[in-house]
Amino acid sequence: MGSVSLKIGDGTARFRRATLCSSAVNILMLFSVVTTNLFALYAFTSSSNSPKDQHRLLLHQTHKNISLISEQVSLILREIDSSQKKLAQMEKDLLGYDSIDLTRPNTPTELKAFLNHHTLPLGKDSRTGITEMVASVGHSCEKSAELLSQYMSYKPSGPCPDDWSLAQRLILRGCEPLPRRRCFAKTVPKVGLSSFPFSLWKNVSAKSVTWSGLGCKNFECLSSKKLSGECVGCFDLGSGAEKQRFVKARSKNDFVIDDVLALGGGGMRVGFDIGGGSGTFAARMAERNVTVITNTLNIDAPYSEFIAARGLFPLFLSLDHRFPFYDNVFDLVHAASGLDVGGKPEKFEFLMFDIDRILRPGGLFWLDNFHCANEERKKDLTRLIERFGYKKLKWVVGVDTASGSIYLSAVLQKPVRKYTAFNIVMKFLQNRNKGINCLFSLLQTDGRG
Repeated sequence: MGSVSLKIGDGTARFRRATLCSSAVNILMLFSVVTTNLFALYAFTSSSNSPKDQHRLLLHQTHKNISLISEQVSLILREIDSSQKKLAQMEKDLLGYDSIDLTRPNTPTELKAFLNHHTLPLGKDSRTGITEMVASVGHSCEKSAELLSQYMSYKPSGPCPDDWSLAQRLILRGCEPLPRRRCFAKTVPKVGLSSFPFSLWKNVSAKSVTWSGLGCKNFECLSSKKLSGECVGCFDLGSGAEKQRFVKARSKNDFVIDDVLALGGGGMRVGFDIGGGSGTFAARMAERNVTVITNTLNIDAPYSEFIAARGLFPLFLSLDHRFPFYDNVFDLVHAASGLDVGGKPEKFEFLMFDIDRILRPGGLFWLDNFHCANEERKKDLTRLIERFGYKKLKWVVGVDTASGSIYLSAVLQKPVRKYTAFNIVMKFLQNRNKGINCLFSLLQTDGRG
């Protein structure tokens, strides 16, 4: 009936809704009680010889058994109701639905105002069926109640606290989307901005971005650090390796952007870059009249403001959040090692399905130098990709001789899926056969043990 997964600590707990199964168990329990009592009634009454005595005893025993059965059925129903309530409460508490307690002491007034339900002024909406407006806020915010209260403590209609780093901490803890606030965000004068397309490769002034909450206070400091695999000197647009990216291959795992676009057979208009560093991929695509949205967070650097200063579109969003796009809208999705979500297989699988959702049939998924810690990790990734049925247009595996790390680069084309009844049945049979073979192997292993 579906499952709900949630992260607790470093592990994963899984709860499976079993409404159909529990109903069957309840019916079986009732049937067992009734059958047992009927057999007892039959055994007792069949031992009597006199018709009058048998009739009298039958009436007495029938009333007695009916009363007993009624009591047992009532007891079972009460136990079932109690168990269902406990299970529902347990699931509600663990998942966090409606669990933000607004009665907690020191809860900011603004948080209460935002989260309280507001009745529609004209009553029930005939198209959607809703009767009230409900605030959208991440259910994991309850786990960071103190930080959330700090975030929502401000003077309404006044200046917002300079706390973007606090907002990012909440987002990284799963508190996403954040509640809206009724205050004015801090403004930074945007000096020295150039018009498009000159802005793509002109260095951004340090005065036009916010440095609060960051270790570095200028771009020279950032250029001397390796911030991530996708950002080594990525803020230096005038010289260095950043200007050569995607137009000149440094290794066999680097694909030239024009070669990849040629594989798509034309029709490339909009793309999505996941963990795109300082926006250079989007800049190269803009030169080819392709609009690319760059997903990023300000981890140790002002990525979002820097990308915007180049005339590009930054999307401030964590990879735990469902992509805010409609299905099948992107011609191209580009991702590098920033795609990795902490090595959690199930979490990564959800992310891959969301990428597949927003990529149109025939669109390209460009996996760029994805870091695999070992051969087993690469095999797991390969098996997951093969489940989607993508066509492998390019597939290159490289090994770092110094560290032994494996890097996978690939260009994959999403297929056009037609879910006919025949395909569904064949898929079911394939999965069933895999399950049977797996069970048979386990039995053989157990037998040998």
